[in-house]
Amino acid sequence: MRFALLGDNRIEAQPKLNGLCCCCSKPVIAKCGTRKIWHWAHKSKTDCDNWWEPETEWHRTWKNNYPADWQEIALFDKRTSEKHIADVLTANSLVLEFQHSNIHPQERTSRERFYKNMVWVVDGTRLKRDFPRFLKEWKRDGISEVHQTEKPGIFEVWFPEFCFPEPWLKSSVPVIFDFFGDGSIDDPEGLRNNFCCLFPQVGIYARVAVISRKAFINTTTNGEWTFRVQEFINEYRKRDEIRRRESQQGMLYSSNRVVYTRIGIPLIRGYNTYKKPRRRF
Repeated sequence: MRFALLGDNRIEAQPKLNGLCCCCSKPVIAKCGTRKIWHWAHKSKTDCDNWWEPETEWHRTWKNNYPADWQEIALFDKRTSEKHIADVLTANSLVLEFQHSNIHPQERTSRERFYKNMVWVVDGTRLKRDFPRFLKEWKRDGISEVHQTEKPGIFEVWFPEFCFPEPWLKSSVPVIFDFFGDGSIDDPEGLRNNFCCLFPQVGIYARVAVISRKAFINTTTNGEWTFRVQEFINEYRKRDEIRRRESQQGMLYSSNRVVYTRIGIPLIRGYNTYKKPRRRF
């Protein structure tokens, strides 16, 4: 933890200090060594927040994009008596959770149900293969699974499991993939400067937006993020509903050169089925 209570004040860890946990109010001590970032730790093993993970410099760097009084806010659910610490809770009640370590789908679902209005920011450099896999599929030649829409920066993805780590594919809230990491990875083309935002899949395809770091931080700070996301999802839900209605006119319809399935995926004439590309990693 970055903050603990000392009297009525929230303070950062300093050598030889003792405080109280902001979540469970139990004693914590300052850990101020040279190998890990300075932090607070409970004096004894305790059931505080089982969702908490050890912080890295990546976590701290992200948190520092927001005011200190938005960071590490304890939230309580009166109905279930659950209490958890949000990484960031904005003035507009948006929760940002920064996730570096692996997460079980059940825990991911539990967090989304608890926080409700939230967005994940995932360290896309945790595993060495994550960004190369994403880049390979994003730029792959041949039958592509990534399609630019009429809106700049918005893409339809047929097979998102080829691009993104599986634990995040069924998230009910937006997931931001940060492939920049701590900035130590060579990136001559500047491809890691932007984020890929995977939206909850509400229709036939997954939708991904490529957005700048500045735009994401600004919209989550000024309160526009939640409204824009909901507007975006509603728009594409309507579009997919129109597609479904049109597809009900027939299982297949043909042109002179191409045959299409109900969902509009092209079949090359002469083949009976569309063959899904094999996963190559």
